[in-house]
Amino acid sequence: MAEALLSLKQEEFFMNSSKPITSLKGIGEKTGQLFEKLGIRTVEDLLEYYPRGYDAYESPVPIGNLQPDTMGAVEGMLKKDGDVRRFSRITVTVASLSDHTGTIQLTWYNMPFLRSMLKAGSRYIFRGRIVKKNGRLQMEQPEIFTLGSYEQILHSMQPVYGQTKGLGNKTITKAVRQALNDRGVEREYLPEDIRKRYQLAECNFALEHIHFPGNQQELLFSRKRLVFDEFFLFILGVRRLKEKRRDKRSLFCIQPHQEVSRFQNSLPYSLTAAQERTLQEIYRDMGSGLAMNRLIQGDVGSGKTIIAILVLLQVAYSGYQGALMAPTEVLAKQHFESMTHMFSQYGIEKIPVLVTGSMTAKEKRLAYEKIASHEADIIIGTHALIQEKVIYDNLALVITDEQHRFGVGQREALGEKGNSPHVLVMSATPIPRTLAIILYGDLDISVIDELPADRLPIKNCVVTPDWRPKAYRFIEQEVASGRQAYVICPMVEESEMIEAENVLDYTQKLRKELSPSVRVEYLHGKMKGREKNAIMEAFSRNEIQVLVSTTVVEVGVNVPNATVMMIENAERFGLAQLHQLRGRVGRGNCQSYCILVNCSKEEGAGERLDILNRSNDGFYIASEDLKLRGPGDIFGVRQSGDMEFKLADIFTDAAILKNVSEEADRLLEADFQLQAPEHEELRKKLEVYLEKSYDKLNL
Repeated sequence: MAEALLSLKQEEFFMNSSKPITSLKGIGEKTGQLFEKLGIRTVEDLLEYYPRGYDAYESPVPIGNLQPDTMGAVEGMLKKDGDVRRFSRITVTVASLSDHTGTIQLTWYNMPFLRSMLKAGSRYIFRGRIVKKNGRLQMEQPEIFTLGSYEQILHSMQPVYGQTKGLGNKTITKAVRQALNDRGVEREYLPEDIRKRYQLAECNFALEHIHFPGNQQELLFSRKRLVFDEFFLFILGVRRLKEKRRDKRSLFCIQPHQEVSRFQNSLPYSLTAAQERTLQEIYRDMGSGLAMNRLIQGDVGSGKTIIAILVLLQVAYSGYQGALMAPTEVLAKQHFESMTHMFSQYGIEKIPVLVTGSMTAKEKRLAYEKIASHEADIIIGTHALIQEKVIYDNLALVITDEQHRFGVGQREALGEKGNSPHVLVMSATPIPRTLAIILYGDLDISVIDELPADRLPIKNCVVTPDWRPKAYRFIEQEVASGRQAYVICPMVEESEMIEAENVLDYTQKLRKELSPSVRVEYLHGKMKGREKNAIMEAFSRNEIQVLVSTTVVEVGVNVPNATVMMIENAERFGLAQLHQLRGRVGRGNCQSYCILVNCSKEEGAGERLDILNRSNDGFYIASEDLKLRGPGDIFGVRQSGDMEFKLADIFTDAAILKNVSEEADRLLEADFQLQAPEHEELRKKLEVYLEKSYDKLNL
């Protein structure tokens, strides 16, 4: 009876999870569209939309103890009624609160209705952000609590979610509570011995308490379980892929061709020893009779692209086709244009063709025809290359740029295109080798660990916010010399609960600060694909001089003319990610600069950023990041890119990743197909995980 009831609850869990977000009470079509901006379409998406931080509700303090730039709570009685002042487009509601230690002004914008609450003699607890203006403390947009209602949440940890305009934290929190209450019970899928060995929370407890932890201990307990799960399913998928590829024969035995050697020798530079070593490892793989599955790990600017071009030409001169897949349309287009120009310059008669999602139906049809008839030798594009409509003629090689952007499903789909082509993946993400071997367990690894001799090292500096005016003047000087600049902000728009620079407001500020002749535009991940492409292409043509962006530019575009990278709230990013962002500059012949603005007053933040100040070596920085990241840092901006992880971070959670790798090996050695009765739920969970990974391909 109990088993039947559990099964019924589990079925209810899956049914509720797959429902659209609009099935929740109070979420209509308009609010549903706002949720969709955050990538939330179903109730399951919502449950996996984890908080980006937590707000701890502490006891009220005397006004005299409040500090600027912090959240605080004060208790008191209003001596006067609240006052509403009207300006051109806004209303400002103000009240004054005093105690025996001082006085603070309370300020609300566009909330005139509060006047009816703010009556003399009323006693409340006010909680909000403390700011200093004109030498006096103010509390802006404070929440208002009765003494009883504040007592209920005292010492609790309230979730803070990533938000979008029109969709605040309260609405998201309310929706998550409802989703948790409505869902059924998920059956435990992790083997009991693994849960006991690592003291992992039960899966339903973990999901509920990652959103609403009672305290820090519950939060860490829940997070540990969810991180373990993300790594475990990913590693099981990778191991399955490795076994599928093991000793797989290849029809394409590629031998070195003299035309490629002639082209390489005519280049205006020589390959580094690391590039040459990597090239020979690839040639050896492609001539072995087995299907190649190799990763090239090379720091930003180490020369991976020319390796890709040489290998694609070897394949083309052997009579086969090769494909290069980039993570963004702009980068794919740049690869295509630079390759077309290079082939024309050096008299190479092989034909590249471009395939991207934004092409018109006619453009796509013509490209598909060229590919199918083998008029095209090299195909360059985005995810569109692995869609079913593209029919290849003897596809012998597939190269992906920035492999960490593609998950297990993409990896497998690439290897299944055509007739078991060779697979080469490239990444500029400097992951320490011990972790790379785990994450890329289905691939052999080549490392390009030296930069070309003519590369000018980027000059770095870590500054405080009061240095900004000098930074703006410096950017103006560089623009006056014909150069361009990036400014990175951690957030898209202002958050009601997180203090950090945001792209939209910062763009407006820069337009006022910089000369009117300097065109400043913004870019962020929530923009539509066509908008993003248009902005990035305009920036690459120097029609935009200063681009204010989120980390979406991390792998987005190659602009050799950009010489300044200014990163606001640098303390909120991991070192490895900061190094990736810094790699957007220093790509041309001119000296480049990276300005890291440290807005934190914590001691450790300066120490971390100083590592970037001292070194341009991505692998050294990654290893230092690994040493410095700890449990106290887990609720900031995620560090390590996508790789299908919503919560896990390969730097912060390196120890868990290593444990997961050992457990996955042990489990698969005993039951590779997960056929044992005790592994039935895990097998089902893995199947759903891999299916979702494939769904991302839009096949």
